Amino acid sequence: MNTDLAMALCGELIWTAVIISAPVLLLAMLVGLVISIFQVVTQIQEMTLTFVPKLLAVGLTLIVFGPWMISVLLRFATTMITNISVYI
Repeated sequence: MNTDLAMALCGELIWTAVIISAPVLLLAMLVGLVISIFQVVTQIQEMTLTFVPKLLAVGLTLIVFGPWMISVLLRFATTMITNISVYI
């Protein structure tokens, strides 16, 4: 395995990780932003107010996007295992 191939594999790995984690992270960030704006407007400074909605949003996102995330991971793993002779 030469350096170019290793760099390409690392790039593909990082891109796959970004694609898989994006829905969960973006929704958690959006929910956190909405709750923070609500806290500023109402002047409520309760720490658990941000935790519970984020937890519910992340759980719902994993339920909705879970099958898609698994299919992306399986496609990546299948590609890596299929081409293992090229990498060695």
